[in-house]
Amino acid sequence: MKFILDPRRMFAVLCFLLAPLVTAAASGRVECNSLPSKILPRPVPYCVLLPPTYDAEKTKTFPILYFFHGLGDDEQMFVHSGGWNLVEDLWERKELGEFLIATPAAGAGFYINSRDGKVRYEDFLVQEFLPGIEKKFRVRPGRANRAVSGVSMGGFGALHLAFRHPELFSAVSAHSAALIEKLPAFLGGVAGSPRARVLGGTFGIPPDAAFWERNSPLALARTAALTNLKVYFDCGDQDDFGFESGASALDRVLTSRKIPHEFHLYPGRHDWQYFATHLPASLQFHSRLFNKR
Repeated sequence: MKFILDPRRMFAVLCFLLAPLVTAAASGRVECNSLPSKILPRPVPYCVLLPPTYDAEKTKTFPILYFFHGLGDDEQMFVHSGGWNLVEDLWERKELGEFLIATPAAGAGFYINSRDGKVRYEDFLVQEFLPGIEKKFRVRPGRANRAVSGVSMGGFGALHLAFRHPELFSAVSAHSAALIEKLPAFLGGVAGSPRARVLGGTFGIPPDAAFWERNSPLALARTAALTNLKVYFDCGDQDDFGFESGASALDRVLTSRKIPHEFHLYPGRHDWQYFATHLPASLQFHSRLFNKR
């Protein structure tokens, strides 16, 4: 599952083009560190984007958006891609309310517990990362002030986590989420294929279709208690991995259950040009919801 274009270079160029009016007046900042873990064998790096008034108003608290990176990226996705400039520009233009954006490093683990139980990343997120970040930073308490988002693998992780734990999140969004209706077909029937090797560390070698199904947002959406969860997702209509089929399937599942949601199938592929174009929409989706609280 490789991006078609170099993600850092393409997204940086696009954000430069999309956000030409960024100036030094925007006073937000990025703080990167690592969080120790008892569940995982090593500390987990993370970055948090802090809004303009975070340092100026020392008693003010903020909502938080957890944003999950895609395969091949890391916790600094907003920093090295140019996404930070885009966020600051939205703040500068008053087109985005102030909230924290926290991104943890996840490798290629899809943000779930691995099939063999050796990497309990979902347990880490729920039991250590969310509480740890919200203790360290001035995060407004309660589910209403917490949301999750992601792109590609991170979109899978965001939808999975929100559908598994709707009591923790008020909203979820995803761009080009790795939604697969039929895993064997996606792998092309070749156990040793590059796709199978990428998925193998988390889903087994060869990937276990039943384990995938149990963790798939598509399967979770059929039974999860989602009535009070706000949902947004989009995908390119020419996604290079066929994820538009999975996105459309998720739309059908939610529609059949009469779960309110916002879904868009836009022109585009599975690349950072598509992501950069539509990232503001999901950030503003969360901003509107946070501002209603």
